[in-house]
Amino acid sequence: MVVEELPRSATTEDQGSTHNPNPRAHGDDEEDLEEGEIVGDDDSASLKQSAAITHQPHPLEHSWTFWFDNPSAKSKQAAWGSSMRPIYTFSNVEEFWSIYNNIHHPSKLAVGADFHCFKYKIEPKWEDPVCANGGKWTVTFAKGKSDTCWLYTLLAMIGEQFDHGDEICGAVVNVRTRQEKIALWTKNASNEAAQLSIGKQWKEFLDYSDSIGFIFHVRILCLMHSRSICLPFLVPIHQKLEPT
Repeated sequence: MVVEELPRSATTEDQGSTHNPNPRAHGDDEEDLEEGEIVGDDDSASLKQSAAITHQPHPLEHSWTFWFDNPSAKSKQAAWGSSMRPIYTFSNVEEFWSIYNNIHHPSKLAVGADFHCFKYKIEPKWEDPVCANGGKWTVTFAKGKSDTCWLYTLLAMIGEQFDHGDEICGAVVNVRTRQEKIALWTKNASNEAAQLSIGKQWKEFLDYSDSIGFIFHVRILCLMHSRSICLPFLVPIHQKLEPT
């Protein structure tokens, strides 16, 4: 007697394999379906709707703009900030990470580069009306060592982690030959309580152990222009937070 060899798929079914490429091959009984299987157009539509809900963007409280000041475009004769350009404005968490993950971090930027992240419609210039009466906190790092703190600064800003977040204009990282600096710009330098709160919280977020300094923008402008009208501002208005 000749015994015909059964096809592999039939043999597999006879042995009770759990793999079944066609869950309706044995009928419509629900008990034939494995746990987690989805059958039918209604279920597919529900799955698509669920996926759409899952992938909804997570909005930020404010929109933010990345700015870049290219060192190769700078000129000694050009006005300060004339080579600065907006790169991208983002308004949700997903947009932030899509940008951050595809741009150079400070350690990879050319010497002389300035990279900014400011609230939408605020230009990273002392002359901007929102920044004019403010100041900045500054932390310093060895060359190539600011990447992590730059990220933590961005996350604290856009995530509204500061108690006086409305006082913050933005942040900038300056890449120089021997060091890198991160500065946090504020709106109203005369609000001393808010400035001190921002400085203390920033140190905590960065786990920064050295002292950090605060200076009024108007003082910087006065020193740059050396005008007699600025003499009233040339007083010790530099605030420091010493290591704790």
